[in-house]
This record gives sequence, C-alpha cells and structure tokens, in this order.
Amino acid sequence: MVEWIISDGLTGYDEAVSFMEARVAAILAGEAPEAIWLVEHPPLYTAGTSARAQDLLQARFPVHATGRGGQYTYHGPGQRIVYVMLDLNRRGRDVRAFVGRLEAWVIAALAEFGISGRISEGRVGVWVPRPDKPALPDGTAREDKIAAIGVKLRKWVSFHGISINVDPDLDHYGGIVPCGITGHGVTSMVDLGLPVTMTDLDVALQQQFGVIFR
Repeated sequence: MVEWIISDGLTGYDEAVSFMEARVAAILAGEAPEAIWLVEHPPLYTAGTSARAQDLLQARFPVHATGRGGQYTYHGPGQRIVYVMLDLNRRGRDVRAFVGRLEAWVIAALAEFGISGRISEGRVGVWVPRPDKPALPDGTAREDKIAAIGVKLRKWVSFHGISINVDPDLDHYGGIVPCGITGHGVTSMVDLGLPVTMTDLDVALQQQFGVIFR
C-alpha cells in the first residue's frame, strides 16, 4: 500500500528533505509504508550531483545543493513536485528501469490532457515537440521540457523524484541552464494552451500510478 500525501501551500525545501529522510528511514525499518508526496515549493534552484558551476547564470533565488542525480533545475509555485519514496527492494533493483517507469508515468498522466510527452535520447526527463517554434540552427526540431526527473536511492529506497510544470513562471528558469541543456527550452501545461489545475494533474497522476507501478 502506497500512502498519498498532498500538502497545501508552499513547502520549504529543507523541510521537504527532512521529511523524506525520515520517511525513507521508516520505510527501511518497516515502520511506514511507501509514499508519494505532492508539494509546491517557493522559488528556488536545486543543484544535483552533476551540476556545473557555469550553469548557474544568476542566483535569483536560494540555491540548494542536493544529493539527487542531475544538474540545475528550478522549483516554484505552479509546479507540481512529486516526491517518490518507493522500496525498490520489492519493486526490482534496477535504477534504469525505475527511471523509465517514472518517465512512463509522467507521459501517461500528460496524455490524459492530450499532451504528447516523450523521452529524448541523451536527455533525461519528459519533452514535448514544438513544431510551432523554429528549429535549432543545426536543423534539429525544437523540443521543450515539461518535466524533470532526479532521484536518489538509499539502500534501494528512493526519494526526491519528479517536477511537472503546470503553470510556473517560466522566466524564472532564466537564472540557470536547466539540466545543462542549451537550445531547447522549457514549457508548461498552461503554456501549451491547457487550462489545467494542480488538482487535475494530481488526479491523473493517481490514476496512472496503478497502471505503471503494478
């Protein structure tokens, strides 16, 4: 049984990390079930284990070093953060397969709203094609990132997780090179013309979780 937790308002990043640390310890001790925690953060940047100093262009918001994989990313209001505390001892000790299932979960949830999310070779996360925007100088078709993924494992229990752009201020990404990738941009569900609420997305995530994580 997976416990779903939805927090109202904005949750501080340090508070979130402390909660996840405690919950992972409890899962490992057999004292608590797995959990999916849905939150929003105030504006901030996080630096993953592969973050490069030159990708922090302007520290407009607090910067938090974090143990998750990946590089720099932005979190803020209008973005659904999905913290996944799942026990891979029972779900299969395969990191690549786990990340693939997280990507498939996001893609399935976005499909509920007619968004064709996809993964792209060499770029972690979920992307949407943007034929309405000019191609890159080398002729590559433009894609925008709509969801980022960065996880950490402790004795095969996961934490950190996913961020999905519902309606954040996309200008806030201007202080970083998101995930170290240039050329392609970022988008959101509302930016794509869909008047989606956070609750709408939460419902889709809960419906599709049982399909992807049987």
